[in-house]
Amino acid sequence: MVRLLKRSRGFTLIELLVVIAIIAILIGLLLPAVQKVRAAAARMSCGNNLKQLGVAVHNYASTYDSKLPPVNSSTDSTPPGAAFATTHFLLLPYIEQDNLYRIGLTNPGDTFDVAVPGGSTVRQTLIKPFICPSDISIDSAGISPQRDRNWTSSSYAANYQLLGTSVSGRAHLPGYSIGNIPDGTSNTLLFAEKPGGCTSDNGSLWSLPGPQYGWQYAAVFGNNASYGSWNQLPMFGWPGANQNTCDTGRAGGFHTGTIQVGMADGSVRGVSAAVTQATWQNAMTPNDGAVLGSNW
Repeated sequence: MVRLLKRSRGFTLIELLVVIAIIAILIGLLLPAVQKVRAAAARMSCGNNLKQLGVAVHNYASTYDSKLPPVNSSTDSTPPGAAFATTHFLLLPYIEQDNLYRIGLTNPGDTFDVAVPGGSTVRQTLIKPFICPSDISIDSAGISPQRDRNWTSSSYAANYQLLGTSVSGRAHLPGYSIGNIPDGTSNTLLFAEKPGGCTSDNGSLWSLPGPQYGWQYAAVFGNNASYGSWNQLPMFGWPGANQNTCDTGRAGGFHTGTIQVGMADGSVRGVSAAVTQATWQNAMTPNDGAVLGSNW
């Protein structure tokens, strides 16, 4: 018997190209969805960090008789030994960074000065709750690539209008406690997103006290002495067109069309680019008695 052998038939070149084209189309359709999922996850992580900072402020207030953590503490302020400390440093014990906090307290005076032992350990440490995954202005170590100094940054800045307007010498202290903010905690900004590194030699450095080294380096927004007007609107969609004109006195969001903020009551919300300057100013100011606009 003659056995007929069947030869298996492979793909033709045209069929192979068609399959590759279909796969490419599917990848093209899925890629935007994957990017949106990643952006949403990063935005959620940023919001969770703001939530942690808000809870930390309330825990600080519970520890120190309802006092708010100042933008820049004084030699006799609460807690003792934290002279010239920043808001972010004072919150370290409440975000599971008590050891680093104690290192900072071992040296009285300007704890974070370059010349002070222990200061370098504090300023070089990357604190994950201070970093938004969407903040592309800093590297994986939390440092702006444009800087030539090893100070780590924060993607979240403190509202100077709430935490720093009571000035005493070089100290910038809160004018109110957590329980007597005139406009109420739910109507007053506490923290807002801000690029950790803006332009050349600038950054939002969480451990650096503004009065000593310049407000353009501090993790603060809304300061009268900073570049630009204190009540300017945030930089939406950073970097975008703002990359080379970054105003270090302003907040700045990393997400399309919105910026995330933490309110004094511990809540977190997104503020859209439709917000007016008047509404933003009202949210920053703790005692103007104004009702936040509908665009809030």
